[in-house]
Amino acid sequence: MSREVIVFDMDGVLVDVSGSYRETIRQTVRHFTGADIPHESIQELKNAGGWTNDWAVAHRLIQDLGFQARYEDVVAKFQELFLGAGDGPGLIRQERWVARPGLLERLSGRAALAVFTGRPREEAWLTLNRFAGGVVFDPVVGAEDVDRGKPAPDGLLLIARRTGAGKMWYVGDTVDDARSAQSAGIPFIGVAAPHAPLRRQLVELFQALGAQAIIEDINQLEGVL
Repeated sequence: MSREVIVFDMDGVLVDVSGSYRETIRQTVRHFTGADIPHESIQELKNAGGWTNDWAVAHRLIQDLGFQARYEDVVAKFQELFLGAGDGPGLIRQERWVARPGLLERLSGRAALAVFTGRPREEAWLTLNRFAGGVVFDPVVGAEDVDRGKPAPDGLLLIARRTGAGKMWYVGDTVDDARSAQSAGIPFIGVAAPHAPLRRQLVELFQALGAQAIIEDINQLEGVL
């Protein structure tokens, strides 16, 4: 019998990345421009759609400030800040796991769990192994696993094929997550944290894209499935 599958995005869903990926964007931009950008500048791009890749977000923000930098140099600095260099810890250590103890174990009793993220798969596994080593996520689909990233539906369709899912949900926190689910014909549950930048705009965008529910974090997920 085919099983239900809950697919999670990672950043902003399973993991609070305000101090990791989002801060890495800010510090990368500061390195190349000297400017301290507000979190709202990042969220404006995310809400516009088409900005799943945080390397590209940092590069665009640098250009918007009137500076030029090679994309590969931006990527290299970003990765140095995020993963750490030498003995210095990277900002990945600032990530905070969102799920309360027992939540994912209970969810895995009713459905298989999977991940579709814009992260490189290796970085996804670093975080999953650190915080949730006892939880099975299968498959974990990362940036290099699909020819077209979000908002294309390719990652979700790949998970559907691999799992033989009878029903799927996608839980995400960006417009691109919602559009990916819409294109794949999969119900979408939006995550809009209470203190997220431009939250009201994000909620309205989720509603316009047909989100079945909008929650503050995944600890409310059991109540809406």
